[in-house]
Amino acid sequence: MNIATRPADYWQAIIFDFDGVIVESGDIKAQAFAELYRHHGETIAQAAVTYHRANGGMSRYLKFHYFQQNLLNYPPLTKEEEQELDRRFSELVMNAVISCQPVAGAEALLHRMVDQIPLFVASGTPESELRIIVEQRDLSRYFTEVRGSPRLKETLVADILSAYPLVPERVLMIGDALVDYESAHQNGIAFLGRVRPGDDNPFPESVEIVPDLCPVAI
Repeated sequence: MNIATRPADYWQAIIFDFDGVIVESGDIKAQAFAELYRHHGETIAQAAVTYHRANGGMSRYLKFHYFQQNLLNYPPLTKEEEQELDRRFSELVMNAVISCQPVAGAEALLHRMVDQIPLFVASGTPESELRIIVEQRDLSRYFTEVRGSPRLKETLVADILSAYPLVPERVLMIGDALVDYESAHQNGIAFLGRVRPGDDNPFPESVEIVPDLCPVAI
């Protein structure tokens, strides 16, 4: 039986990535990275976007450090420089993510499952920022916990599994990036990939994918 069509009572919990799974914010983040690095030239800006798209779900802080040393060939970021990049990035994305469209089927799935099993978010977005976005989008009532960076996604998933009486094989993670799949695989939980129509599929051939969450929300 396919993951997307398993009966609701099979799952003990669902862990969602946020960007590209709950909300259609992938392009917003890509544009923000381009804007942040454009003053270094268009080639650098586009390289930052390419790396971001290839590493969806990765903490922005890890990307900042990668760009600093591998694209710009600068000395490692200081804490102050990292904080300034984070502040500017948040300014570029916060309101846009709060107001962007949901992924089709996401809100229906949340509404359907909220009274049946615990639902979680494990995202590469900084946790303090993520909590504000979830609250402003009026989604807080759906989630038992909302977790974000700077902790690695693999660790976020492991923390959820250790904090609740869950059988890993009956926990589902839904994500749109390879790091989501790897985090699920490393923790022994089921995984469903979301690949937006027209986007490249980042997952191994064995991974079940859906174009949106409508098949799961039925």
